[in-house]
Amino acid sequence: MTAFAALMVVAAVAAAVDWVAVGTSNKQLEYLAKPAVLAALMAAAAAIPAGRIDLVDRRWWFVAALGACLAGDVLLMLPGELFVPGLAAFLAGHTLFIGGFLQPPSPDGGPPFSFSPTGLITAAVLVVVVESVPAALIIRSLSGEGRRGLVVPVVVYMAAVVTMAVLACNVGNAVAAVGALLFLASDTVLAFDRFVVPVPRGHLVVHVTYHLGQALLVLSLLG
Repeated sequence: MTAFAALMVVAAVAAAVDWVAVGTSNKQLEYLAKPAVLAALMAAAAAIPAGRIDLVDRRWWFVAALGACLAGDVLLMLPGELFVPGLAAFLAGHTLFIGGFLQPPSPDGGPPFSFSPTGLITAAVLVVVVESVPAALIIRSLSGEGRRGLVVPVVVYMAAVVTMAVLACNVGNAVAAVGALLFLASDTVLAFDRFVVPVPRGHLVVHVTYHLGQALLVLSLLG
């Protein structure tokens, strides 16, 4: 077994433990397992053998993005009101993922780097249509007394994650597209659950979609 495969197995085990911890409200176990997932995924991305990857430039953007998301995980997990710092860390993560998806075309100009204007427009319209209702409800909820200061940061964050998802849908890699859309779904459920109305098993849904999305983004580096 390669180091990459072993680290992906570690990430999968840590994710399963985290989901059990969330489902049973075991905070101490969650504090251990949740950061372990991103740490293993970050190491796995860095450990992909050079001969198995033609996305070397993208890989390091993704490693940095996973590191930023790991910081966001820790900030949002800690006691106290650290939502804005956590949001900033995840914003940095999405920005780095965007940087990875925007790396220059491969020598033959083919996938996974070929962008289509029609594809970009189509993906943007579909993502915006799907996200428009939950986004509007989230912004309206934040516009109430006491939370108006969060409107601008949340809107900027939404723009970043939607951009990341749209770009991921246009790099000729279905695994990357599904991973980014799962990440978008996780963020949407998290915000809806936090600011609009509690979602049944929302915390667990957020963790499952988030970890699956991140794992698929790492796997997409294999081409």
